[in-house]
Order: sequence, then structure tokens, then C-alpha cells
Amino acid sequence: MTTAPAPRPRRALLRAAILPAGLAASLVLVPLPAASAAPAAVPAGPTEAGPLRIHDIQGTTRISPQAGKPVTGVPGVVTGVRAYGSSKGFWMQDPNPDADPATSEGIFVYTGGNPTVKAGDSVLVSGKVTEYYPNFSGGSQSVTEITGPAVTVLSSGNPLPAPVVVDTRNIPGTYTPPAGPDGTVDSVPLNPEKYALDFYESLEGMLVQVKDVRVIQATDKYNELWVAADRQDQRSKRGGVLYESYAEPNVGRLMVQQQAAVSQQPFPVANVGDVLTGTTTGPLDYNQFGGYTLVAGTMGTLQDNHLQREVTAKATDRELAIATYNVENLAPGNPDAKFAELAQGIVTNLRSPDIVALEEIQDNNGAKSDGTVDASQTVAKFIAAIKAAGGPAYDWRSIDPQDGKDGGEPGGNIRQVFLFNPQRVSFTDIPGGTATGAVDVAGTGATTALTASPGRIAPTDEAWTNSRKPLVGQFTFRGKKLFVIANHFNSKGGDQGIDSRFQAPARSSEVQRVKQATIEQAFVAKLLAADKEARVVSLGDFNDYQFSPALAALTKDGVLRDLVNELPETEQYSYVYQGNSQVLDHILVSPEVGYAKYDVVHINAEFAQQASDHDPQVVRIKP
Repeated sequence: MTTAPAPRPRRALLRAAILPAGLAASLVLVPLPAASAAPAAVPAGPTEAGPLRIHDIQGTTRISPQAGKPVTGVPGVVTGVRAYGSSKGFWMQDPNPDADPATSEGIFVYTGGNPTVKAGDSVLVSGKVTEYYPNFSGGSQSVTEITGPAVTVLSSGNPLPAPVVVDTRNIPGTYTPPAGPDGTVDSVPLNPEKYALDFYESLEGMLVQVKDVRVIQATDKYNELWVAADRQDQRSKRGGVLYESYAEPNVGRLMVQQQAAVSQQPFPVANVGDVLTGTTTGPLDYNQFGGYTLVAGTMGTLQDNHLQREVTAKATDRELAIATYNVENLAPGNPDAKFAELAQGIVTNLRSPDIVALEEIQDNNGAKSDGTVDASQTVAKFIAAIKAAGGPAYDWRSIDPQDGKDGGEPGGNIRQVFLFNPQRVSFTDIPGGTATGAVDVAGTGATTALTASPGRIAPTDEAWTNSRKPLVGQFTFRGKKLFVIANHFNSKGGDQGIDSRFQAPARSSEVQRVKQATIEQAFVAKLLAADKEARVVSLGDFNDYQFSPALAALTKDGVLRDLVNELPETEQYSYVYQGNSQVLDHILVSPEVGYAKYDVVHINAEFAQQASDHDPQVVRIKP
């Protein structure tokens, strides 16, 4: 659970309608109604159309020329209603558009309480124009809304405007425009024929439609999924779309939600590669968790393409199999089913590797914050689950962190743990490893060894502030020495999204990961300086991409090579976020490890049912 943002409430806090600095005096705070509130009382509605139409309010940039001002008698036809969650209201659209493609004809009317209108109502709306930023400090774009509305229903049962079909033919191939002088795209005139984000913004609040679209991120617990509206985005082997560089984000990714509450209409449970056949139609919204979002009034029919969980190749007797698996905040209080599913992944899908580096093992009482740091019960329960699934009786090594010093879920004290099969590999125990003691390199040539095994690399360096410290262990397989480093670099929390109003978006968390990678690279270089034939495997959740500065720092001077780059391009991913199949987990090896059969085993990230949000990885080597 490692990308930004952290696990998320669904607009659980007060909505803040935030205006740019020049309009700050118009700041509006709209409190949420109580969960059981009746429809909010509203002033008497307008009786005749006013001078402004929706396209006049939306304007030709992301910021309304009417922001902070009252408007009266704005006409439109209701195209969708959201009557649940904290963002209750309705969308309306002008059936008589202007000729400017940059001006949207749709807008969201935020009622705060349950809307009293329905789709097909012809309405007049008065209220205040507000720019609502779902996450202003995080860099989100804004949604132009009418707030504090007074609504008059003129007639019902009117036909809805024809939706704009969004597909490869009209989605521009360039994702975002350059920022203006303020570093944002807020006031940059929209160019919907050139830039994808401008194209979507020009349709904000309007009815849009996608047809026969492939699912590129599975249904999540918030009842949302992602689809590929543009068939030209780089496809993964199993149906997702690949995130291959900062410079070329995939332009056709759209989140899909639905207007109806799940209690009234089930949301499709889809895996990557499934298809929403037919048409999916609804207003185009924007939210901090996915950017531009089609809020479906009608949903396509789910075509299950029967995506299968992968099983890696079995290691031969002379191959040493080493795996990494982020087990997503595993704690003894988790359901037994989670332990069983994770264990099945180790035994069946990974074929019971000889060594497994685990990330996100919590202490014995999970997220309870009472000073507990010991994780022996967590590990013992997992080892027992693996054995019950038909796996080996793993032994294990780790170092307890200091309480509250390694980040992650508060109170959880996550750490890396080595599991190893003592029937196949031996661990070299060298005393001295502590939470704050730095491991070093001793000896040269064949006598090269760690000063502590297990040990932690530079744990007091500021690079590891509020982050997991690398755990290094010394192993022996068939008489050959091997150094294994289990990693969990700092998360992407605080980074601006690729759909940010700031362009290019700031990746503030990257600075710390580069420092972490630089320290680890120096440690590996020291091992290789002591013994140029040292076999080193560095693996885990690095929270960064194969093309990132952090991985460039880690592989500097060729001390390590990143095995993900040796996979076919369409298989280079271990995680799916905002519709992008991407690499966060890696296995790297030193030059002496020539033979390396590497596999990302896709059993989680593409599925609605997940034991973890990460896919595990395994490499088979011959030391």
C-alpha cells in the first residue's frame, strides 16, 4: 500500500470551495448534512431565465469568469443526480450549445442535501459560482459548480442532450498543456484539440459516453474502476495500459463510477482485461482520487474475459529462488482468510521460494499504538499458514524497528522480514544487528562478510527518516555466499498527480528515495570493492519506477542491474494505480549474478479480489 494518496475516505470531511488567490475573499465552506437529513430547504427558485448560460459560466479556461459571483436563472436539463456521499447534487446541461469547443455546456449543482430533481427535468438555477478543489493543497484541478442553489423545475421528461462519444478519434495524444506563469494550468486557455486534459476539461459536467471499453484497473472497494477510452495507449500483455515514462502519460484513462447507490444498483465487479460492452454514459466529473471521472447513469454490460492468476516456473534443484512480496500491513488481527490467501500465493503461485523478502509485516498488535514493536506473532501466524497451504517450514530473520520511526500505518511498525527454507538455504547469523546499529562490510575476497547479519544499512541517516531501513542478510546456498537486501523505500505520499493543475507535477517524495538509493548503492559498491565476485540481490518495494532517478542512483556504476528491464516491455509492471500498470517493486542483482530468470507473478494488482495491492516477484539464480 505504497502510492499516493494513502487509503482514502470518500470525501468524508467538509467540502472546501477554494478559489485562487485573486478570489480568496469568496471562500465558501459548505458543511455536510447529517447522514439522515431530509432534502435541504432551498430558497424560492427563479421564474425566468437570466442573462448567462452554462457556457458563459464555464468559460474558456479551468476557472470560471463568474467565480465567486451570484448567477440567476441559469437554464439547463438535468442529466444526472448524485444522492449519496458528501457531494450530493445534480448535473445539468444546456441543450443549445455555443460554437466554441472550449466551453463546456454542463455544470454540477451542489445541493448539499438530497436533490429533489430528476434526469430530464428542465430547470432554472440561481446560486453562487464556486471553484471546488477536491484537494487544493495536493494540486488537484477544480470543478466549476453552482452552490447554494435555488431551483425551479419548468417541465419533466425532456430528452437528454446527446452524449459526446469519447474515444481514440477525439482524445488528443498529448496529455497536458504547459503551465502558465503561476506554474498551473488554471488560467491557460483550453485547447481541447491538442491536449487531453483540456479535452476532458472542455467536457466537464457534460454527458459523455464510452463504447465497448476495456477495463484497465479492477473494481475497488469504493465501487469504481478504470477503462481505456483510447485504444492507442500502450497495452500490457494482460489488458492494462503501461506507464512507461513521465513524459508520456496514457491519455485515455477514465475512472468510472455510477450515480446510483450500490444498495440500489450493484456495481460491476471487473478485473483488468474485462470489457464494458455497449455504452456507458454519464456526466464527466473530476475528483482527487482519479481525475476525470465518468459518473454513469447507464452502465455497459460486463464481459468477463476470465483473467487468470499466474503461476511461476518451478526452480530446479540447482536454482536458488528468491522472491519479494509486499503483504499490505499484515497483522495477527487480520482475517485468517488474508493469511491463507497470501500463503497460497507463496506456495502455489511462487512455488515456495527458498528465500522470501516480505514488506509491510506489522507488529503483534497491528495498528494499535502502545509501544509494541515485536512481530513474532505476525510472522509465526504467516509461517503456519504457509505450512498449512502445503509449503515448507520456513525459518525467519528480521530486526524490530524503533517504535513509530519507520513510517507506514501509525502504530503498525511495519518492517521487512526474511523467510527462508532451512532445507535449501542457510542463514549466516552474525550478532550485532539492532534498530539503530549500522551494518558494515568486513574482510576481503573470500572472507568478505557483513559485520551483522541480519543488519540494517545506515539506519540513523536522515535519508531513512520516517521510512523503512534496508535489511541485509548473509546466506549460503550449495556452498556459495549470497548477500540479500530487503527494501521498502519511502512512499509517494505528497506527490502531485499527473492530472495536477501544476505542470509539470512536483514529485517531492522522490528526493528522499534518491538519497536512500544513493546510500544503498554505496553499500553495495563497498561489498563489491571488498569482493568483486560478491553475489548481491537487492529486492523489495522501492516505490519508484524503472525509469526514475532513484533507480538510476541505485544502479549507478553498474553495481546492480534492474531485472525488470530484461522482461518484455508489455510485462513490466507490478502495481496498478489510476489505470496505469506500473513498476514499483524490483529485483536487482550484482554483476556476478549472471544467470537470472526473473518473473513478476501477476496474482493481485489486476484483480478485484486481492490479497495485497502488489504483485510478488521471483528470480531464479545459480550462485
